Amino acid sequence: MAGVVALAALVGLLAGPYVRTLASGFGPAPDATPPDTRITPTDAHDTPPDAQIAPPDTRTTPADNRTTPPDVTPPDTRAEARRAFARTLRTRPLPAWPPYLEVVTAAVAALVTWRAGLPYLCLAPVGTALAVIDWRTSRLPDAITLPSYPLLALCLLPTGELPRALLGAAALAAVYGALWLARPAAMGFGDVKLAGLIGMAAAARGWEAWVVAAVAGQLLAALYALALLLTRRASRDTQFPLGPFMLLGALAAVCLA
Repeated sequence: MAGVVALAALVGLLAGPYVRTLASGFGPAPDATPPDTRITPTDAHDTPPDAQIAPPDTRTTPADNRTTPPDVTPPDTRAEARRAFARTLRTRPLPAWPPYLEVVTAAVAALVTWRAGLPYLCLAPVGTALAVIDWRTSRLPDAITLPSYPLLALCLLPTGELPRALLGAAALAAVYGALWLARPAAMGFGDVKLAGLIGMAAAARGWEAWVVAAVAGQLLAALYALALLLTRRASRDTQFPLGPFMLLGALAAVCLA
């Protein structure tokens, strides 16, 4: 078993540079600069008294569900994902210095292999990449989350736990979907899709692990928010990414089952 764990750590260490490159390929949406509608003293002489300045169009479109100024072009997420993956495939597996991501990926790979087995090894690079991207950009790219479903299902197939895993995925996605519908400002829909992946991994380890994964992420996020409030580094309206805490809770659930 020690040899298998060491091999998993080596795989994680070699995957680290790819995780780093892939994570750096995703960025937040460009900041929108609203048009300047102030009247300068010079313009005031040229503006009729009854003229009104039309406010910028900030209508919400169903596809975006967020207020977007009219002159801002939404980022092409598919093109961004293609560039990120193409850049990753050209990466040489050489750790950067300091090798934080490489060490973290190796540690997670060794831990999940030791506690849960080789079928969970794929979660190490995927989970690390998603956590880093969400922490940096407050986004969970579909290009990583959605393909991870069939990848994890394929890895879990030899265990015989795939039916329960699929049921757990649907159940946890439904729970987070209900939370998202109740308070859409509290989380993004990417968190709902991530919840399904977490539910699949945790349920394969047992329903107790599924419950831990469902609760641990929210609990860790609440503790982090409380720490920010106590240190006066944030207010009650401050938002932060939920994905890293969900993934950390899932890691605990899978490894402690």
